[in-house]
Amino acid sequence: MTAKIKLNATSGGGSVSLKAPSSTTNDDAVELQLPVDNGNNGQALVTDGSGNLSFDNITSGTSRNLIINGAMQVAQRGESSSSSGYKTVDRFYVEFGGNSGTQSRSDVASGTTPYTLGFRKALKLTNSSQSAGSGDLTIINYTIEAQDIANSGWNYLDSNSKITLSFWVKSSVPQNFYGRLYSYDGTAQGYSFETGSLSQDTWTKITKTIPGNSNLQFDNNQHAGLLLEIAAFRGTNFTASDVVLNQWAAYSAGHRMPDFTSTWYTTNAATFEITGVQLEKGDIATDFPHRSFAQELVLCTRYYQTQPSGESLQYVGSGNVAGRKFPVMFPTMRVAPTVTFPYTDLDGGGTFAAGQETVRSFNTYAPNSGRFYSWRHNLDAEL
Repeated sequence: MTAKIKLNATSGGGSVSLKAPSSTTNDDAVELQLPVDNGNNGQALVTDGSGNLSFDNITSGTSRNLIINGAMQVAQRGESSSSSGYKTVDRFYVEFGGNSGTQSRSDVASGTTPYTLGFRKALKLTNSSQSAGSGDLTIINYTIEAQDIANSGWNYLDSNSKITLSFWVKSSVPQNFYGRLYSYDGTAQGYSFETGSLSQDTWTKITKTIPGNSNLQFDNNQHAGLLLEIAAFRGTNFTASDVVLNQWAAYSAGHRMPDFTSTWYTTNAATFEITGVQLEKGDIATDFPHRSFAQELVLCTRYYQTQPSGESLQYVGSGNVAGRKFPVMFPTMRVAPTVTFPYTDLDGGGTFAAGQETVRSFNTYAPNSGRFYSWRHNLDAEL
């Protein structure tokens, strides 16, 4: 017999039935917990994977993630660096403070989860042996434009409206780590969270559901709006034992997160890796919306564009070429970029510079040069 629940209509003689599956394995008993509300127009019931249902907006798969390059596919600047900054994986800023270390893009090992979920690359930090100073830090930052939060559909002023952060993390040292959110506009607010104790060299998925708060402000512009930080270590200049987790509070430089265990930081060659970073509206973590490499690259070039080594632009002319316009920005960049030239070849010598930069183009200036000009440029409009 097939079990079902039959609900009769109040008029018209019709009914609607909920029917159990025809069979199960291992005597499985599935339980779905309904929410205690009606939801809003256009919303649907979604599950958190554990049987808890909630109402949420239905969004297209690749657009709901507010993080660009969360699967670490794009690394325009390089694969490895021993410096702080945007040096490897696009959109992710790594900082080593008071110490030395290496940031790199690593391969996710086959057969592991998240590999089986489609992730092939990760951002990896490798530590150098050192003592833990109060001003030291090793952190990963990602900054979202204010307008992307303001237009995300998250009612960030309402504590009943949520966003959900999820990511995969792996550490060679088993310990607890911390992260935080930071809002730039208005009176800055902070929200800290923990990973929980990680098992050694084991990928773990972290999920955090974050409520709105009446003190938050996100202006509708292209400037920094919300910072996500995932920290391998912060010294006591930045931390405090009385920081309350999972709660918004006015930002304080000395209360960014709770005090850190220093084991990872003082272990030579300790590693810390992340991938699958997603931030989305709603109170559940949905499956990661994988975008193609081409899609991620286009999104990244709003913030940084480069010409690969071995490629260059050229101009052949006569006399002074000051003021040549090159409309090379595609897509339009976030702001007028900082232009640098890692390579120039000027016939007749002289100097080469950029000017009159806009979000779409810039001028090149080569006074006192000869007839042949070749160069490569980098365009930086990062937050």
